[in-house]
Amino acid sequence: MYKLYVIPLWILLIGFNLKVSAQKTEWFDPNKPASTYCNPINIGYNYTTFNHNGIQESRRSSADPVIINYKGDYYLFATNQAGFFWSKDMSNWNFVYGSFQRQPADDDQCAPAAWVLNDTLFYVGSTWKRDHPIWKTADPKSGRWTRHVNKAMLPTWDPAIFQDDDKKVYMYYGSSGKLPLVGVEVDYNTWLPKGNQTDYETLYKATEVEDIQKPYGQIKEVAVLNPAKHGWERFGPNNDMEPAPWGNFIEGAWMTKHNGKYYMQYGAPATEFKGYANGVHVGDNPLGPFAYQKHNPMSYKPGGFVIGAGHGNTFADHYGNYWNTGTCKISIKDRFERRIDMFPAGFDNDEVMYSITAYGDFPIVLPTGERDQTRGASSGWMLLSYKKTVTVSSSEECMEVETHRVDNGGKKVYEKFCYRPENLTDEDIQTYWSAKTGNPGEWLQMDLGRPMEINALQINYADHKATQFNKAMDIYYQYKIFMSDDAVNWKRVVDKSKNDKDAPHDYVELSKSIKARYIKMENIHNASGLFAISDFRVFGNGLAVKPKAVASFKVNRNKTDSRNALISWKKQNDAVGYNIYYGIAPDKLYNSIMVYDDDSYDFRGLDKDIKYYFTIEAFNENGIAPKNKIIEVK
Repeated sequence: MYKLYVIPLWILLIGFNLKVSAQKTEWFDPNKPASTYCNPINIGYNYTTFNHNGIQESRRSSADPVIINYKGDYYLFATNQAGFFWSKDMSNWNFVYGSFQRQPADDDQCAPAAWVLNDTLFYVGSTWKRDHPIWKTADPKSGRWTRHVNKAMLPTWDPAIFQDDDKKVYMYYGSSGKLPLVGVEVDYNTWLPKGNQTDYETLYKATEVEDIQKPYGQIKEVAVLNPAKHGWERFGPNNDMEPAPWGNFIEGAWMTKHNGKYYMQYGAPATEFKGYANGVHVGDNPLGPFAYQKHNPMSYKPGGFVIGAGHGNTFADHYGNYWNTGTCKISIKDRFERRIDMFPAGFDNDEVMYSITAYGDFPIVLPTGERDQTRGASSGWMLLSYKKTVTVSSSEECMEVETHRVDNGGKKVYEKFCYRPENLTDEDIQTYWSAKTGNPGEWLQMDLGRPMEINALQINYADHKATQFNKAMDIYYQYKIFMSDDAVNWKRVVDKSKNDKDAPHDYVELSKSIKARYIKMENIHNASGLFAISDFRVFGNGLAVKPKAVASFKVNRNKTDSRNALISWKKQNDAVGYNIYYGIAPDKLYNSIMVYDDDSYDFRGLDKDIKYYFTIEAFNENGIAPKNKIIEVK
């Protein structure tokens, strides 16, 4: 007599070589598209090559993003990724090998440019060489690219490609502490600069980087820094190093055309500083002349968990809404240890280009249609985890490490790093907790203090004692998350025990909110190294009282140097943080500065001879206080 055996579904899936990224629970459905995303963008950031920048320590990094909307999908190109990413919704990103390596052990191309030319996707990386190809494809998901030209003959670093409505093609480039960004029209077929042959021959004979980047004839200056007038363009951790030891650095060109105007964007003052931002100059022609926009920087995020918004690009989504990408810093294992962020952007009724970074590291609503983004696109979910009590399975010992930060004299800084549980909730991406092992069963547990409504989680892994270098396809994380009201009876809310996707900044939007006080994460598989997390962030509603409006708000602009101002207010017990807004008009307070647990901010990012307007609001896990009356600052 035969017996009937029931074969579990998971065995069948393995037998058919199918992979399950996550298990469905009452509160989380992995097949339901997200309605929000959270910075840093959650992609499988590549690990650097061995001994990168002379540092023999494994760490992930990328920067200098370009997102292109092509054939109904979004394509993300960035520094040293051994390929690129694509997404249908700007939330779930898929990796494609598309290596453009010049040498097998070399990094993949740095600060790449991409653009759609004549319905074909074009790509080129940074180089000072004169023999690099221009790549193209009509099927990027295949990973197959062909050479449009074998030798572009135009040495460019931090390039940008732009095709105007008349089909003329332009290249912009430059990365220097001494020289401006430049632009030139190129021939579509040969990619040679158009213009005077004598000027081209002079360029071709140049051997020094400074000479290669100089304007020649038809190669025009398109943007230059003026830090003596523009405070945010000054070098230094807080725009405080004058003169700049390596020069006043400008880089990251990008061109956007809107309503007949040309918006020449650039990054400054340096990628490792909190003030790294995108500026913009505006002109009537693709090669200028350009004038500095009164509202600058265009994208700026010097505070919060995600810090930095410089060197990216501006693109339109499927519905015509603009977004600005940027580079945010970690800068601990290497000053070039970086991530990628993205913020709502656009042009207001006066054609002023802006980007909204307020609450830019909280969940942001993805687009479903055309919308007004002048107020951003915040989900309204607040941070519930700030400075909440955390217990853990184990903690790695403290150690003295080289931070790769620099002090005001340009010297490297060494610090004693401790991998304590408090680091999980301090809203500092530069600190992290680490367990003693990367083994299954290591765990962390958070107490929110009282039951709160939870909508989303963000798990920001740290590369502590990682051994991976460069790209591999078996890099992934697996874990489970449980929630409880009493820390005794637990509900399994998120189950990624079968996940096979690399997600170093894993953002989990619950399909149904849950009310809970305690949250526990259990490690199953770590990508590389020890089980270590920078911040375990929880978003939702604290279900209590919002803070009161801020009292005693003052902005004292420095009379000797009007680029500087001391902003102060009365610290209040019902707030965990504050958002300072400022701008060039009461209805253009586009820029913001997030501050936690403080009552003042030393601001050095103003432009001389510009009148500004300021206001402030307090926030906590329950919501946001009313903004203060706007202050005019002459």
